[in-house]
Amino acid sequence: MAFDERLAERIDQVLKEKNIDFISKKMMGGLCYMVDDKMLCGIIKGNLMARIGEDFYPEALKIDGCLEMDFTKRPMKGYVYVEPEGVDLESQLEFWIQKTLDFNPLAKSSKKKK
Repeated sequence: MAFDERLAERIDQVLKEKNIDFISKKMMGGLCYMVDDKMLCGIIKGNLMARIGEDFYPEALKIDGCLEMDFTKRPMKGYVYVEPEGVDLESQLEFWIQKTLDFNPLAKSSKKKK
C-alpha cells in the first residue's frame, strides 16, 4: 500500500457529501484527486497533500500537523502536507478539503499533452 486507503475513503465521502464531481487516480506514488481537470488534493503515504494556493499558505503552515510540501526536494508554495494527526477528526479533514475546494476555481489547469 503506497497510500493510506482509509484516508482515501474518508476524502471520497467528504467530496460525495458536498456533491463534488471528482476523479481520483494513482500517480506520484500515491493517489491524486482532480476537480475540473485540476489537482485538488492527494495522499502521499499517510499524509494529505493539499493544494491551497499561495494566499492561505503562510497561515496554513502555522496549523499543527501542516508542513511544507517538498516532494521535489524544495518547497512548493501553495501546496502543503498535512500529517495524519492533522486530519484525524472529520472536522479537520473537512477543513482541509474545503480549503482545496475554495482554491480550485483559482488554480491553473495542467497543460494537456498532445
